Amino acid sequence: MTKTLIVLILLFDGTFIQKKIELPILMDVHQCMNFSENYREVIAEHSWNTAHGSVHYLKDGTGTLQGFIC
Repeated sequence: MTKTLIVLILLFDGTFIQKKIELPILMDVHQCMNFSENYREVIAEHSWNTAHGSVHYLKDGTGTLQGFIC
């Protein structure tokens, strides 16, 4: 069971951030990953139009979403 989600973000200036989010309830890993999928849709937009293929750009324009750890 987990109560923390770590969001992995790479800023455009090269800084790598591990943003810690306290989950509202205790979840198993599967529930946490489902939560992270929904959270991704809120904070990022997917694009295939890059030289590197598929990328999730943060909607605030600061960088890219690299992944999650539950």
